[in-house]
Amino acid sequence: MIHIKNSKEIQRMRDAGRLAAELLQETGARVKPGVSTLELNDFAESFTRKHGAVSAPLNYKGFPKSICTSINNVVCHGIPSSADVLKEGDIMNIDVTVIYHEYHGDTSRMFKVGSVSPEAEQLIADTEESMWVGIRTVKPNNRISDVGEAIDAFLTPKGYGIVRDLTGHGIGKNFHEDPPVPHYRQNQVRTRMQPGMTFTVEPMVNRGTWKVNFSKEDGWTVTTADGSLSAQFEHTVLVTDDGFEVLTRLEN
Repeated sequence: MIHIKNSKEIQRMRDAGRLAAELLQETGARVKPGVSTLELNDFAESFTRKHGAVSAPLNYKGFPKSICTSINNVVCHGIPSSADVLKEGDIMNIDVTVIYHEYHGDTSRMFKVGSVSPEAEQLIADTEESMWVGIRTVKPNNRISDVGEAIDAFLTPKGYGIVRDLTGHGIGKNFHEDPPVPHYRQNQVRTRMQPGMTFTVEPMVNRGTWKVNFSKEDGWTVTTADGSLSAQFEHTVLVTDDGFEVLTRLEN
């Protein structure tokens, strides 16, 4: 069931989204060679608490940390660890979600550790643009499937694999709500968008196959099936009366 937010709930979503954007910016500013993903996690947890919020991933269905840190061929749900020390040339997605005044703000983006390869640079640029291509389809009476159609039309001719086993999602008081938001063509989510709907657009894009492996060891980490690099960007979006509002984008 899709929950249409009223004006009070939308303001709560704006507040949570702004805090999530600030958290992602401040955590990402600490990305550099020699820093462990656990250090980033601990900073994010401290920042979240200081701002009167809760880290939504922590203990969510057993997830053990406060953020997700996904390096190179890790698609998503990477678990921060003292053993994962960033090195020159790595690329990494940091995914943060806060609960602030009962509502969720969810956002992620890629970070480069020093200088990275031209292939990684292009993957990151194309993935970010694909997110915006999808977001620009958001307006009343368009279908959720339009998001994936647009992203697929942009990425597939470039030879990328768009992950199909994981999608965007509705969000609000709950971390994950209806509707799912696939990022590939010919998906079956034909729900029409309505003002007051809030959901994430978060394409996961691989340089190789779209297929992924789910870790049997930790139950969370998702990697590319062929070992290729992966990238992801994510914003939480509100459907407005005449288009969209990005709730997790800093003004500047």
